[in-house]
Formats: sequence, structure tokens, C-alpha cells
Amino acid sequence: MVINKQLVLTYLYLLIYILLSSGVILYNKWVLSPKYFNFPFPITLTMIHMGFSGLVAFLLIRVFKVVKPVNMTFEIYLSCVVPISAFFASSLWFGNTAYLFISVAFIQMLKALMPVATFVMAVICGTDKLKCDLLLNMMLVSVGVVVSSYGEIHFNVVGTIYQVTGIVAEALRLVLTQVLLQKKGLTLNPITSLYYIAPCSFLFLFIPWYLLELPSMEISQIQFNFWIFFSNALCALALNFSIFLVIGRTGAVTIRVAGVLKDWILIALSTVVFPESTITELNIIGYGIALCGVVMYNYLKVKDARSSQLPTDGVSDRHGKLQDLKMEKKSSDLHVPDDVINNKSSDEEAPLLPTSRFSPGSHSS
Repeated sequence: MVINKQLVLTYLYLLIYILLSSGVILYNKWVLSPKYFNFPFPITLTMIHMGFSGLVAFLLIRVFKVVKPVNMTFEIYLSCVVPISAFFASSLWFGNTAYLFISVAFIQMLKALMPVATFVMAVICGTDKLKCDLLLNMMLVSVGVVVSSYGEIHFNVVGTIYQVTGIVAEALRLVLTQVLLQKKGLTLNPITSLYYIAPCSFLFLFIPWYLLELPSMEISQIQFNFWIFFSNALCALALNFSIFLVIGRTGAVTIRVAGVLKDWILIALSTVVFPESTITELNIIGYGIALCGVVMYNYLKVKDARSSQLPTDGVSDRHGKLQDLKMEKKSSDLHVPDDVINNKSSDEEAPLLPTSRFSPGSHSS
């Protein structure tokens, strides 16, 4: 039996992506949770991720010159990068704050709303059309999330609002990326995305950090373990690069399937790592309903993309892949898609990806 080394390598990259994506989310929850590491400062954690990612990107571009910077003018930076960074920072801030109030499993279930939010924003901004089949899928996803929420034993209104607000902010970021950057013809890879967006997001987060978290940090006994925060930020950065590797070796459908698999694995793992998390039958039924809508939605988007981009096969396939991975904003991802919107979904832990379409996923910073 002949083993296809390239195929084995592809599945290895997918495995690394799934492990890193799930790991970053669980790691963030562990760090933030008062029951574990007890560092209840989500904005601070997000700023650490942004600062670390921006520094690494700077070194790769300006010092080691591994990647060339794009032709970024002040006008483009002000009109495109700044608003995108603002929504990116907001999505990570709200998404990470949700970990203080609700479980990882329930957060993943709520993230099924990501395609709904992005679709609605895209229709409002005129980048997508309101179609009956897509609308029915969105309604199915919404019903599933409502059922899942009803079955949540430890339902928390504040945490749910934070998570949903983070999803809306991420949806706006995806739509803005398409509307602003695509019209400018600007393409950012994961490293250049971090280089331009991470520092700006860091600055946006500074104001709420100064007003909301700094006073509490001054009067509370906080433990700051360098290796914990360094390894946490390193995992978030590695997730972005693993997404880049996966995009170069798989198709859009494969990435979507991997995203769905990862969500189920993450939900199961979270109940093991955090025993206080309880999943009910109604949770599973509701999430299953939502997932059916998400899978059908992904199928329709892939079908539309292929039929409308047949002349440019190679480019369209790469765009499709990129969008899939973009949607999993799990908890402190950094990636900026150029084309990310046509598919609506995102990875929290990888909020700074390059172009394309996404599936349902997760992250926050």
C-alpha cells in the first residue's frame, strides 16, 4: 500500500489547526476564569495578544524581511485599516469577556449565529442579496440557537449579550473588510494583517482598558506569570500560521468540515476540562438544528462561488478556503481576511487571516 505523503501532510496540518484552535479557546477560558488561573481581565489578555502579534509581525517584515509590506498609504490606513481594527478589537474584547460568564460549550453554540449576523450585515451593506433559500437557512440556524439557549442550565444574560455583541462586531468587520479593502484592491496575508491591524487594535483597546480594568488591577491581587501569558499569546499566533498552512493545502469544503468537527470536539473537550460545564439534551438538539442550517448554508455558498468563479479556478478555490477559516473567532484570534465575507464565519483565535470565505466557527482574542 502506497502512502501519499502530501495527503498525510495535509491531514497533519488540519489536525494541528483543530488542536490549536480548540487549545487557544480552552487556554483563554482557563486563564480568565476565576475558578482556575483567575485573571479576570479580558481586555488585558487581548492587548497582550495584539502586542505580541504586532511585535512578531514587525520583526518578520522590518527586521528579518521575510515578508514585504504592502503599499499602504495614510489615506487607506485611515479609511480602511482603522475602522476594521476597531471592530476587530471590539469582537475580541466582547468575545473574551463572555468567558467570564458562560461556558465554552454554550459559547460555541452561540457562535453558530455567525453566518446569520454576517449575512444580515452583508445584505444591509449591499454586498449580498436577500435570497429565499439563504433566508430559510438563517431562520433554521436562529431557531436552533434559541432552542439550545433554552436548554442551557447555567444561562447568563450578561454573558450571552457579550458573546452576541462580539459576533455582531465580527460580522461588521468581515463586511467592512470586503467593502473597504477589496475596493482598494488591497490584499493582506496573515503577517501583513497582523502588522497593520494588531497595533491599531491594541490602541483601541487601551481606552476601555484604562477606564474599566486598570482601576481593578491596582486594587486587586493579581498573579502575573510570564510563561503563562507568553505561551498563551504564542498559541494564538501559531493558530494564525496554521490556518495559512491549511489554506494552501485543502479546499473550501474540507475546511468547513474541519471547522464543524472542531466545534464538536471543543464542546466535548470543554466538559472534560471544565467539569462545571453541563450539556443538556436540549443543548445538543438545538445545536444540531443550527448546525444543519449552517452546513446547508455552506453548501449553497460553495456552490454559488464555484458557479460564479469557474473562469478563475485556482484563485477562487484559495479565496473559498480563506473565508472558511476566518469565521472561527474563538477567543483571541488575529486574522484579517480580504475576501472573507462571502461565506460568513470566523475563527476567534485567528482574527487576522487573509482573504476569503468562511464557515461557522471561533474567536476571540
